[in-house]
Amino acid sequence: MAKADYYETLGVGRSADEKELKSAFRKLAMKCHPDKNPDNPEAEKKFKEINEAYETLKDPQKRAAYDRFGHAAFENGGGGPGAAGFGGAGGFSDIFEDIFGEMMGGARGRRSSGGRERGADLRYNMEISLEESFEGKTAQIRVPTSVVCDECTGSGAKPGSKPSTCATCHGSGRVRAAQGFFSVERTCPTCHGRGETISDPCTKCRGEGRTVEERSLSVNIPAGIEDGTRIRLQGEGEAGLRGGPSGDLYIFLSVKPHMFFQRDGADLHCSVPISMTQAALGGKFEVTTLDGTKSRVAVPEGTQTGKQFRLKGKGMPVLRSSHKGDLYIQVRVETPQKLTRRQRELLEEFDELSSNENNPESNGFFARMKEFSGRSDGITVADTI
Repeated sequence: MAKADYYETLGVGRSADEKELKSAFRKLAMKCHPDKNPDNPEAEKKFKEINEAYETLKDPQKRAAYDRFGHAAFENGGGGPGAAGFGGAGGFSDIFEDIFGEMMGGARGRRSSGGRERGADLRYNMEISLEESFEGKTAQIRVPTSVVCDECTGSGAKPGSKPSTCATCHGSGRVRAAQGFFSVERTCPTCHGRGETISDPCTKCRGEGRTVEERSLSVNIPAGIEDGTRIRLQGEGEAGLRGGPSGDLYIFLSVKPHMFFQRDGADLHCSVPISMTQAALGGKFEVTTLDGTKSRVAVPEGTQTGKQFRLKGKGMPVLRSSHKGDLYIQVRVETPQKLTRRQRELLEEFDELSSNENNPESNGFFARMKEFSGRSDGITVADTI
């Protein structure tokens, strides 16, 4: 099947400048990156295609050859400009970290001299309660990860031996090959870019320089931390290959819903039901706040549903600050249910004695509705939902 046009793959015109090419590549790379589309071979295939297209078009010489000869410009040397895949140099490695940041384990700086590769970053999801978010805590977590092999101290070579310089690339990790009109640099097929080979690998780690173990770590959760916060533990990720630096561990926090309180920034909200008589006559009720103390709320006569009361300083702590938010209490007037005969008689008697002043909102509403509906021809009975 014929290969897709590189310009069409990136969704740009043939006159696109370097800025347009980079912008198009960034958007497509973020959308199709395999880390964002696990177990999706189509996304991985598309990612390789856009990487190959950008590899060619970002280079003025390659682009000129492609504009003139199309894909035929690269057929003689075998493989396209993107044959190195995800690990190749060029468009992907140039702006990978710029697109995905540290969390995705950016390619920039991932490989150092001597075949040492930076370890991958790890993610750990932690769920805490609103009370723990309020007070802060120190949590102990256990993380399965790769650690430096204690047998070979990360070199990958059997104790008493050491890696040797790759005879193919002479330690550079890259080889040059003729490809069409150009000389193209590729990852060394012998050492896979490490620059070294191991003739006598460590028996414990099989030459990787790291083994898989479960580690126990202490994580400090500061008071006031919010849902969705990310905590970075530098160097606590996967160990690097052959003594390379370790990646980072990222703790993603989520706060469990609370049975009474809802959070909005540093403020808390709580909905409290009160009886019809308490709303009409006035009264008091108590609520227990997150700091463990009780606060009394005075309800004035004639309180309506939706009335809010503020308890200053009874909200959440502001992260890394001595300030606290407020607690807002909203009352809901509860209509009495399952009335006895006597209760019904009293309410009916109260209704007979009521005037427009007792229920100004409802009387005003229905008076306006009566004016509005003067032209109505009939009545429709509403169903109970």
